[in-house]
Amino acid sequence: MKANWQTKKLAEVCDIGAGNSAPQNKDFFVNGKYPFFRTSDVGNIHIGKIINSNDYLNEKGIKGLKLYKKGTILLPKSGASTFLNHRVILDVDGYVSSHLATIKTTEKLLESDFLFYYLLEIKAQDLIQDHKYPSLNLQVIGDIQIPLPPLPTQHRIVKILDEIFSDIAKAKEHAEKNLQNTKELFESYLQNIFANPASAKATAGKPGGDWEEKTLKELTLKIGSGATPRGGRKSYKNEGISLIRSMNVHDRRFKEKNLALIDDTQASNLSNVTLEEGDVLLNITGASVTRCCVMPIQYLPARVNQHVSIIRPRQELIDTYFLNYLLTTKLYKDQLFGIGEQGATRQAITKAQIENFTIIFPKSIAEQKSIVIKLDALFAETKKLEAIYQQKLANLEELKKSVLKKAFAGELVE
Repeated sequence: MKANWQTKKLAEVCDIGAGNSAPQNKDFFVNGKYPFFRTSDVGNIHIGKIINSNDYLNEKGIKGLKLYKKGTILLPKSGASTFLNHRVILDVDGYVSSHLATIKTTEKLLESDFLFYYLLEIKAQDLIQDHKYPSLNLQVIGDIQIPLPPLPTQHRIVKILDEIFSDIAKAKEHAEKNLQNTKELFESYLQNIFANPASAKATAGKPGGDWEEKTLKELTLKIGSGATPRGGRKSYKNEGISLIRSMNVHDRRFKEKNLALIDDTQASNLSNVTLEEGDVLLNITGASVTRCCVMPIQYLPARVNQHVSIIRPRQELIDTYFLNYLLTTKLYKDQLFGIGEQGATRQAITKAQIENFTIIFPKSIAEQKSIVIKLDALFAETKKLEAIYQQKLANLEELKKSVLKKAFAGELVE
């Protein structure tokens, strides 16, 4: 740190506090014009300047509440959102929730934007004393040490950071757009193949037609789901036979994370849902309903629980990977979603509904495999591009960290 810089605790150069509890009377929000900021509003911005909120108080609602001035910095101080390290600065006067810490500089020594950039380096995880009940103690916030150059130097640093962060934001936006375009390219190609082309629909079921229409029951050897062993999570083992759950099944990919393991006795009770090479997995309940992938052979032997259905294709009629691609197209996912939403209390697809589900597909296994080869090649290329853009985004985040570190070490200005 440079010789003409000093170090202060935040409590010495800022007013530190927390907002007020939200008024419980709904009438206080009727025809409101005074913004009341909550952690959800901060979360919508993540990092930056905040102007609008989801709630506005009227004259009755603001009685007894403290008004926070433009330039006040807000950060979550309690609850799960504390871990997200969101930092925003008020660009308007407003009222604030008690779940948000408020930090307002005394402008004689510290410029608001300088403090805002500095707080981006401060991680809540390093300040929370009990991670089971995340909460930032205001005194702990007040004890944060901040380097203080003279105000003119602070202004120069802020100007430099504004320019750099603006350029990074533009580069990030460009990379994110390219990433999204890459994902949409594959989905568009996939959709074009399976979106019931007129020629396929016209020839389905007709002599000499290239495509035909059948139910999954006609095309499979087995359709069925399993159960969770008695005792639930507590009954899982450190080694043994894989138990596939909905969290492992994602569209066209299998996630090993949190893979449950069961012993031979537990597995024998689920012998009717033993997985085999070439099985297709379909999530049939909850928020992840319709997610679909092929069972990887490296996790066999395996069973499924009640949230995942086995679909075992007749290989002479329909290729495993072709079926997986087909069931993950928007066309067929929308149809499956429609079935799932018919559940009385939650999204769910029954065995009978899967059996009666109708698809249109090429009669020729060779044609199916040819389509899979083309899709696999395009999928691999899009994954390479996605990895490139993901790495660019990661590099931009690292650049921000590096710039901030240099800024508060006095290396951006002479």
